[in-house]
Amino acid sequence: MAAILELFVSAPGKVILHGEHAVVHGKVALAAGLNLRTFLRLKPSKDNGTVVVNLPNIGTKLSWNISDLQALVPSFQESPDHGPVSPSPEQLDILKTFAGISNGTRDTESLAVLAFLYLYLSICGQKLPGLEIVVWSQLPTGAGLGSSAAYSVSLAAAFLTLTGMISSPALEDIDTTRWTQTELTLINGWAFQGEKVIHGNPSGVDNAVGTWGGALRYQAGQITPIERVPVLQILLTNTRVPRSTKTLVAGVKDKLLKYPDIMEPVLSSINAISEECQRVLQSAENGLSKEHYSLLEELIDINQHHLNVIGVGHPSLDRLCQVTASHGLHSKLTGAGGGGCAITLLRPDIEPTAIAAAKQQLSDCGYGCWETSIGAPGVSLHSSSSLPEDVSKSLKTT
Repeated sequence: MAAILELFVSAPGKVILHGEHAVVHGKVALAAGLNLRTFLRLKPSKDNGTVVVNLPNIGTKLSWNISDLQALVPSFQESPDHGPVSPSPEQLDILKTFAGISNGTRDTESLAVLAFLYLYLSICGQKLPGLEIVVWSQLPTGAGLGSSAAYSVSLAAAFLTLTGMISSPALEDIDTTRWTQTELTLINGWAFQGEKVIHGNPSGVDNAVGTWGGALRYQAGQITPIERVPVLQILLTNTRVPRSTKTLVAGVKDKLLKYPDIMEPVLSSINAISEECQRVLQSAENGLSKEHYSLLEELIDINQHHLNVIGVGHPSLDRLCQVTASHGLHSKLTGAGGGGCAITLLRPDIEPTAIAAAKQQLSDCGYGCWETSIGAPGVSLHSSSSLPEDVSKSLKTT
C-alpha cells in the first residue's frame, strides 16, 4: 500500500449532446464531460481497524470492521494481471448478505454500498487497509447525468492510487493532476465494473466520460475520444419530472416497428446531426466563432424537434424550451427525455442579464438550474488547497 495521508479525487458527470435514443439503433451519439463533479476524500482510519464510508448527499454513513471484511477476501481474488474483474452473481449475493441488502433492492444507498464494497475488496486485495472515505457530489442522483459513474470512477482512482497500482504524483506545486493513458485505462476498467454492480449492463459511456472527460463518440459499442473539443458554457436544467428510461426506449422501438419508413429517416437525421456537431467542434481549432455557435444552435433546435417526433418529449421540456427561446437561447433534452434534464447553449456574447432572467423563470417553473460547462476534464487528483470552499467543507463533514 502507498503511504497516503490524505487523497482528494474528483470525476465529472456527463451529458448527451446529440444522439440519445438513436444510439440504441446503431446511430452515433456524442457525450461530454459535465463540470458538475463528484469529489472524494480518502484518509487512513484512526485505528486502522475500520472502514468508514460517508455519503452525505444521500444521508448515508456506514462502518465495518476490517476483520469482518477480511473474511470476504477469498471470494474476491484479484486477477493474475491485476486487471478489472467483472462481478459474479455469487459475489454480489455475498455482498448483499454482508450488507443486509435484500435481493431485488435497487435504492440508491444499497447500490452505492454494493459498488463500494466490490471495488474495495477487489482492488485492495489480500491486506485490506483501514479507511475513512467521504464522497460528496454536485450531481443530482437519478437524473441521467452520470452520477453513479462519477462515483465509481472516483472510487476506482482512489483505491488504485492507494494500492500503488497507479501513480500518486506530488501536488505541492500544482492544483490538480491527471494520470497517464495506461493508468486512465485501468481506472476506467475498474469503474466499469462498479457500474455493472449498479446498472447490470451499462454501455460504458458514462464511466469513459468520467475517466477521460472532454467529449466522446459512441456507436455500436465503440467509444472514441474526440480530440480538441472546446469547453462550452451551458445552462443545465432539471425539470424534476421522473421518467422511466426503459419505457421511453421501448416506446421508440415500438414506433420504429410500426412506422419504419417514417422513423428510420428521423433516426438517420439524428445521426447526421451528431456527425455535423462533431465536425463543427473539431473544426474550431482557434476557438468557436459566431458562425460556429449559430450552427450548434441550429443543430440543437433540429434535434429537439426530432426527439419530440420520436415520442420522448414532455410538456415540461416544451415549457423549458419556450422560456429559454424567449431570451434568445437554444435548448434540447439530454438523456432519456420524458422530463429529466435539458441543456441550453450559452454563447459568449449573451448578456448576463438574459441568462439571469432565464434562470429565474426556470426556477419559477419549479426546475433546478445550474450555470456550468461541458467538455470538462476527466478524473483528477487534487491538492486540498485547490478544492472549492463548499467542496472542502462538505468533504470534511465526517
